[in-house]
Amino acid sequence: MKFTTPATTNPIDQLKVIGRPVDRIDGPLKTSGAAPYAYEQHAAAPNAAYGYVIGSAIAKGRITSINLNEARQAPGVIAIVTAETAGTLAKGRFNTAKLLGGPDIQHYHQAIAIVVAETFEQARSAANLVRVKYAPAKGAYDLAKAKDSAAKPKKEEEPDTKTGDFAGAFATAPVRLDAHYTTPDQSHAMMEPHASIASWQGDKLTVWTSNQMIDWGRGDLAKTLGVPKENVRLISPYIGGGFGGKLFVRSEALMAALGAQAANRPVKVALTRPFMFNNTTHRPATIQRIRIGATRDGKITAIGHESWSGDLPGGKPETAVQQTRLLYAGANRMTSLRLAVLDLPEGNAMRAPGEAPGLMALEIAMDEMAEKLKIDPVTFRILNDTKVDPEKPDRRFSQRRLIECLRTGADRFGWNARNAEPGKTRDGQWLIGMGVAAAFRNNLVMKSAARVRLDRNGVVTVETDMTDIGTGSYTIIAQTAAEMMGVPLDKVVVHLGDSTFPVSAGSGGQWGGNSSTAGVYAACVKLREMIAKKLGFNPADTAFADGMVRASGRSVPLGQVAEGGEIVAEDFMEYGDLDKKYQQSTFGAHFVEVGVDIATGETRVRRMLAVCAAGRILNPKSARSQVIGAMTMGVGAALMEELVVDTRSGFFVNHDLAGYEVPVHADIPHQDVIFLDETDPMSSPMKAKGVGELGICGVGAAIANAVYNATGVRVRDYPVTLDKLIDKMPAYL
Repeated sequence: MKFTTPATTNPIDQLKVIGRPVDRIDGPLKTSGAAPYAYEQHAAAPNAAYGYVIGSAIAKGRITSINLNEARQAPGVIAIVTAETAGTLAKGRFNTAKLLGGPDIQHYHQAIAIVVAETFEQARSAANLVRVKYAPAKGAYDLAKAKDSAAKPKKEEEPDTKTGDFAGAFATAPVRLDAHYTTPDQSHAMMEPHASIASWQGDKLTVWTSNQMIDWGRGDLAKTLGVPKENVRLISPYIGGGFGGKLFVRSEALMAALGAQAANRPVKVALTRPFMFNNTTHRPATIQRIRIGATRDGKITAIGHESWSGDLPGGKPETAVQQTRLLYAGANRMTSLRLAVLDLPEGNAMRAPGEAPGLMALEIAMDEMAEKLKIDPVTFRILNDTKVDPEKPDRRFSQRRLIECLRTGADRFGWNARNAEPGKTRDGQWLIGMGVAAAFRNNLVMKSAARVRLDRNGVVTVETDMTDIGTGSYTIIAQTAAEMMGVPLDKVVVHLGDSTFPVSAGSGGQWGGNSSTAGVYAACVKLREMIAKKLGFNPADTAFADGMVRASGRSVPLGQVAEGGEIVAEDFMEYGDLDKKYQQSTFGAHFVEVGVDIATGETRVRRMLAVCAAGRILNPKSARSQVIGAMTMGVGAALMEELVVDTRSGFFVNHDLAGYEVPVHADIPHQDVIFLDETDPMSSPMKAKGVGELGICGVGAAIANAVYNATGVRVRDYPVTLDKLIDKMPAYL
């Protein structure tokens, strides 16, 4: 099925199941411990040995020798694999660095070997007996120092943009802001580590893994190993968090496959927490310059956003200027991205790549500009709203309700009680401040397929390689099938995360929920047609409700249609050019109240509100969970998260959850979420869009703005830690 024209009335619009706050159908399995994650596939891969990955102790250079003699003689050791013994390996399409290094080293903790043993402890102990000698080389590890050598990215999809005469308009603007902001390297730090179990049967490889994009991973693993794609099977039914860090095959999957081949038995590998931070991907640091010019009545006449980030050779920039191209009006505009070569671990996607760090800068700049103009920050944003793509004025937004998000949030949050003068509101020892920021994330759609089966008991089974990274995919897919086939949820079975199933959109980029359910919609449309034709009904006049099929005065139980054998339909949803005709985006507004200890500078978030306009909300309960989780990540980014780089040796120093701080329950106050009642017929037959990443976009700036309102101290370099406040705090008695 192809989606080429705006959606009209369809069975999803019945909203008997879709749009309901249904409990997660996988919830009982997860809360009882019965959901098998990648490392727990004991029945599927019995008698598995354990692999322990060894990482490079240098960030750049060469391995001159590896002595395995002592390790091979250690108790329980079955096999040891290095680049020298692994044979020829390619580099996957989605990998910037090789997953198995040697003799050349590209980054610190790049995998250089795996030790396979009978137990994890034996593998770890033997790994400590592997003797490696290196010839280190000089590397670049400091973005600030590499900034001047940064170059324009080569990829055509990341061009500089220019509209009007930015330089002239900025120079002549009555009110101007020219400021620099920085965001640090950040880690996904998901609860479940990167983990895989690999097993070979002849030349066929099965990998139970924690991966968000099954088909991407299958293709890259096959390419890396040099085997046909059809000989590789990936299975990932449950994932304990990914946030973009599991979009691509990582070293543990490859090393498990190589270890299993060498050991001639299944091998399981889980990366240790300290290893994950440097071996896998992270969100790259940015340096951003924002210039805004406006008239004295607050109309933006010039807006420019430049961003610098770094990555390994062949990598990509953090697209931190993305939202600035679309969020606010202004006739004269420019954006640019520059990419420096850094020999740090690979930079790549992390929740809302581009917009999350970009809005951390842009939305502080908007507050600073509002203060210069002596205009309320909410009013200033509303004043500069636009209904069209500012770079392409003939291209309208399919839906754009930013103003409603801001006004609804301001009213619900009690924004009118905010004191515009910083540092003037006290609650005992705490200075109190409120902050606001706009939220923006583009709506992406991806081709997605599904298979739907109907059996004689009236049970509908859905099969698709879509993954559930804790987002509720099982539930919204079940809701879609139930709505389409007119059955209750307990008559739907969902199977996910297996590469033998039809290829889905996968989980990432905020496209997963909308795209995967649209694929299920397409398969159900085909199944409905097959059932109607089998009954001699006109498909256009056939209704599916209450477990019955009705048309022309006849009513047949759904299961009865399959008494002669299971009925199976498979289809996919792909998209035409509606996303080119209309700019499809999601919008929101974040409001935050903080308290800052007047003596210590400690910041505490007191309350948070997110208002989201993101198309039809397929399940308000799971969508709310998505948003509050994203808001929590935003608190971490604002106040504590920072991978500290050893700029001499090229690695992240605080590479565990003791040193890399993330929010805990005590850090998070009451969070409120409002979804505007919206459908977007330009997006898909579901009329939905994504919401999982919108929830983090803008949160960091809203907190930073609230800290400024509380203290009068403007911090432009994240995270907003107390050492950046303490010397500048207002005097107190």
